[in-house]
Formats: sequence, structure tokens, C-alpha cells
Amino acid sequence: MSTLAIDGGKRVFPEGFTFEGWPPVYPETADKMKELYLSHAWSYNGKYEKQFCKDFANYHDAEYGVFMVNGTVTIECALAALGVGPGDEVIVPSWTWLATGTAVVFLGATPVFVDGEADTFCMDPAAFEAAITPRTKAVVPVHLFGSMADMDRIVEIARKHDIKIVEDCAHAHGGKWNGKGVGSLGDIGSFSFQQSKIMTSGEGGICITSDEKYRELCYRRKHIGNPGFPYRVTPTPSPIDYLCHNYRGTEFQALILQDQLAHLKEDTKLRMDNVAYLRAGLEQIPGIGTQKPGRCATEQSYYVFGITVEPEVLKEGKTKADVIKALNAEGAVEVFAGWGATTYKQTLWNISEKHYRVESFEVVENIIKNKIILLDIRWLMDRKNIDMLLEAFRKVMKEYSK
Repeated sequence: MSTLAIDGGKRVFPEGFTFEGWPPVYPETADKMKELYLSHAWSYNGKYEKQFCKDFANYHDAEYGVFMVNGTVTIECALAALGVGPGDEVIVPSWTWLATGTAVVFLGATPVFVDGEADTFCMDPAAFEAAITPRTKAVVPVHLFGSMADMDRIVEIARKHDIKIVEDCAHAHGGKWNGKGVGSLGDIGSFSFQQSKIMTSGEGGICITSDEKYRELCYRRKHIGNPGFPYRVTPTPSPIDYLCHNYRGTEFQALILQDQLAHLKEDTKLRMDNVAYLRAGLEQIPGIGTQKPGRCATEQSYYVFGITVEPEVLKEGKTKADVIKALNAEGAVEVFAGWGATTYKQTLWNISEKHYRVESFEVVENIIKNKIILLDIRWLMDRKNIDMLLEAFRKVMKEYSK
């Protein structure tokens, strides 16, 4: 049996190994950025922003896109456009990045946290339906890590109860559910372009929709009340008490994203092929399971990849945390524990309990505490690197399993 690197043995990955830098950069984009810089036209609904909004929305089977400064305000603006405000409840997953919940609080509404499914980790439709009250105005399913929420069931439940849907697609650029683009399955889709995301401009976000009314309200909310005309044109006024902000992005961000969009189809296919190869290898290791892509996922972009370690197969005294440490010692540098807690227990969640409600959480809390290992799969790795990852998992689990 090979000695683990954490115990002084030889590493699986070579010393100094790292994956290629993120995000990917393209020489043609750099040339265009110089041209844009010299043009003086850096913001205010410019040509790159308009083109990107159209192309990104169409790629995901929606009519309109509204570009913004980040993927938190996109959720806020989407919910505001759907009429969410003080006194309303919005159902969100118990396991997601805290911004999904804080965006609800920003509007004076109450986030209601519900459990996820054991295989996808995404919102459990049954838990969603069980949490509905007369105050429920909207639901925000999140396509989490490398999976998609069950949008068929969520849409069916929401329509039955007259509840609006904002899809949080921050991890799912380019994903398809039954062949239809994520973000277009509910009323409004929200995407993030933060530095770590599959498509990124450092920061940024977009709302997509096929409803012209929602497009206008999202645009007004992010553009100081303007309904979408060029900045210097005198606009029609916003609805009374519909509070608007400056959440505008820039032409530089839109240009970077437009060029990334041109590569999204091929990059998604490569990630899907890599994950299929990785999943097949991991699931042959006793005690190791993998996050499922979603019941009707037809294209999955894989922001990160969820891997589970069954605690009962580990030797006495060993935990998931020990497995992660041992994998990292082997040089598997992109293996990590994730956020480490349900949304309302994350370190940066500082909202008092009077402003939110926890309805159900048991399934995802067990996964978080005892099972989950996340693997950053954004990199377009070659098979040689995946084989080293598999070797590291086999080596560690052989030593740590009963």
C-alpha cells in the first residue's frame, strides 16, 4: 500500500503543480479592449452591452437581457420586478450562497429556507410546496454547483399557487433543462459573472426574461428609473415608490463576456465529457458518490462538482475533513469543503432570526457536515489531470476506508 503524502509518502501530483490560470483570456479580446478604451464610450447602454444582452438571453432561450453590476442585485431586481416587498415571503434553498437570501431581505421580505434533494443538493420541490403560506410571493430555486433544480415540478407547484419564479443560475451558464436554457424556465433568470464563475468579467450579472414588462422593470431598477433608452434621452417616469438604483455595468465587462459567450458551447461540452469520465472513475471507489446533474438536465456546465464520502465506510476517527486534508497533501489543490454551513449559518450571514424562517434543512445539513467534497471543475482540464485526481482519491480512500 502506498504511503499517503500526508504521512510522508510521495505525492500523486508533481510538486508545484497548479491548474491553468482562471479566467481564460483571449488575445482578440485584449485587442478590442484597447479599441474600446480609446473610444471614450465606456458605459450607458453601449453597443457591446446591447449585443451581449441580446445574445446571452437568446442563447438561454429568452427574449431580453438586462446587464448589471453583480449577481446579487440581479436577484434583488428580479424579485422587485415581480412585486416582492415588505410582508411577503420568498422560498429559497437552505443550501446556497448567502446572496440568494440577503437579496430577499434587501426588499423587506422574508426568506424562508427549505431542504434540498439528496442526489442533486438543489431545492426539494416537496419541501418547497410544504413551506407555502398565504404570504408566499416568489420562489428562488438555485442550480447548485453541478446540478439543476427540478424545474418541471417547481414550475408546476408555483403555477398552482400563483407564485412567481426567479431562477438563480449563478453556477449554470449554458445549462439546458429538457433542451431549454436555464433562466428561461421561470419568470426571470439571474446569472452572476463574478471572478470565479463559468463566465466572468470580474464582477457583473444579468437578468433574462421573455416578458417585456419584467424587462422594463428590471432595467428601471438598475438604471435610476430609466426604462431602457440611451442615457441622455428623457425617460418616462417609473411607477410611484418603485425605488431604483444605479446598478449599471460597463462596456468593458460586456465586451469580455461577449467573447466568452462565443466559446461557451464548446467549453460546456468539454466539461460535460470530463465530468462523465471523472464520475465513472469515482463511482468505482467504495464509499464515494457524486452529485447528479438533475433529472432532465440535457446540458450541464459544471461550476464545481459535488462528491460525497459516506462516513460509515471510513475508519474509526476519520472524517470527511481528514479525506480533504489527505487529498490536498497529494496535490489535489482544487478539492475543498465548500461554504461549510447552510446559508443562514454561514459566517457572513448576520441577519437576525426575526427576518427569516427556517422550514426544513435536515438532508442538506447532513451532506454539508458529513459528506460533501467539492472539486473545482471550471478548468478545462485534460485527461491526464483527471487521471491524477482519480489516483489521489483511490489512494486516500484505500488507506482511510475500513
